[in-house]
Amino acid sequence: MATAPSVATMEPLSARIPSDLYLWLAQLQVEGATTNSDKLRVLLSQLKRQHDGAVDYVAAHAWARDLTARLRESLVRAEGRTGQRSEVVNLLLDHLTSTLALVVSQAPADEAQALQFEDALVRRAFALTESLLRHASAPHASALDPHVVRRHVGPTAELAVHLSTLTLKGSSHG
Repeated sequence: MATAPSVATMEPLSARIPSDLYLWLAQLQVEGATTNSDKLRVLLSQLKRQHDGAVDYVAAHAWARDLTARLRESLVRAEGRTGQRSEVVNLLLDHLTSTLALVVSQAPADEAQALQFEDALVRRAFALTESLLRHASAPHASALDPHVVRRHVGPTAELAVHLSTLTLKGSSHG
């Protein structure tokens, strides 16, 4: 016999909060929430999931995107005004969002899970490095400052050359 889905009952909540917090809440953009009551329900639900440790990668990713929403919207507005877009900034924001989601959604229970987490985190870091190196290999990065990546790539490129030399020496002795 199938059970009916449980429907949460709503309980009234009354609280006195400082006016600056009230104004902040009133202006806060929360996806799927229009009233202050809706916003409190969404925010408390997010906080409960974080507290309970029940934040899966998808939920953590949505939360991380919410954290960067103001910045992303500001960049879109600037792009609309100037016509300039930075693939480098978007790459970094997407990477940070995904990495934060990965970290927040993890709680390794044993060594095998810790090893999987470490592997995923290192893989993500090298994917970012590879993407930035692609931008550095072009004469001008797709960025607000077309030289920003090349200006900072030097030490990483030197390490990569050194590592390449070590790898070649190691393979010639095999």
